[in-house]
Amino acid sequence: MFLRFRLSLALLATLSLPLAAHSQQSLGTVPQQQLDVIKVLLAQEEAWNRGDLDAFAQSYKDSPDTLFITSSVNRGYEGLLESYRRNYPNRAAMGNLAFSELEVHPLDERFAVVIGRYRLERSKKDGGNAEGIFSLVLEKTEKGWKIVVDHTTG
Repeated sequence: MFLRFRLSLALLATLSLPLAAHSQQSLGTVPQQQLDVIKVLLAQEEAWNRGDLDAFAQSYKDSPDTLFITSSVNRGYEGLLESYRRNYPNRAAMGNLAFSELEVHPLDERFAVVIGRYRLERSKKDGGNAEGIFSLVLEKTEKGWKIVVDHTTG
């Protein structure tokens, strides 16, 4: 419950428009596209923190064209999932994931870019803490918004 509340506050803070730029009468709402994209990342965070790699990976497009870029370029959904399973073989190795400073940049009605930060907290014996930045390209598909390019530093 606390995590959901914290995520809701982070979502509102991330997507809120500066009040100084708008009069009280012209306050706007966050476009549905941006909310839908943020929901993908919130679902990923929740799945990760449950230790459910399969649910976490469902946010990616199941395609041989999906790209996962870290210190190398990995192509395809199956390779991405295998890499996650190899690098995070158990719940302790997965630790606790938190996204922050999320920015959604719609490109058109089918594509959006998200940038943000991640922090992974875990014990030293399980790999230690990790953090970095990421950029994602998401595509609106028949199955909803899916990540097609993930570039993560850390």
